[in-house]
This record gives sequence, C-alpha cells and structure tokens, in this order.
Amino acid sequence: MIIGTGVDITEVRRIRAAIEKWGNDFLRRIFTEYELKQAKSKSSFYQHLAGRFAAKEAIFKAAGDSSLSWQDIQISNDETGKPVCLFLNGRGEHINVCISISHVKTYAVASAVATKKI
Repeated sequence: MIIGTGVDITEVRRIRAAIEKWGNDFLRRIFTEYELKQAKSKSSFYQHLAGRFAAKEAIFKAAGDSSLSWQDIQISNDETGKPVCLFLNGRGEHINVCISISHVKTYAVASAVATKKI
C-alpha cells in the first residue's frame, strides 16, 4: 500500500553556496558521515550532494512524517549502483521507500515512493 510520493529538484549552486557559507556545520546537519565519505570520492561532489539533498526532501514528502530529521535518513547505493534509502535512529521501521536520483551540472532531481512494510 502506497503511503505517499515525493519529488524534489535542487539547484546545485545553492548546495555549493551553503557549503561555502556554513562549511562543516551545514554538511554535518544534512548528511551522515557515510554520505559525506561517499561524496568525497566523487568527481562531481556538489552534484552528488545535491542529489542526496533532493532525495531526502522527496523522502520527507513521501513518508509524511514531520518528525523525521536529516540524520534519520541515509542515502546509499546497492551493489548495482541503484540508490537506496536507509532509515537510522530507529525511524521508518514500518515503511519502505524506493528512490530515484538524477543530476546534471546545474540541477539534481529525486523522486520517492513510500509503501507500508508487510
């Protein structure tokens, strides 16, 4: 059963500007240590983080749980490269979320579909 859907588009320059202005305070508020480690290994660092940011925003919308925080969600990839959502801190125990992320030089977009776990 579908709980909700979400979509978000993010300008890469806004993520870059936030990082340049607030540095590690911004990065550690929005992204997990794992996500930051993954992003640092990418040549498209800002696009990668913008995609993760958009994915988290889409997940917030799809899950419909206003108590979720940035640190409750971690975006990683499975062995085939498909992006996956992992809930942390005991959150999201009753839902699955399927996500898709895409980015180009200036924009990142993500969509999410949340379903009840059976």
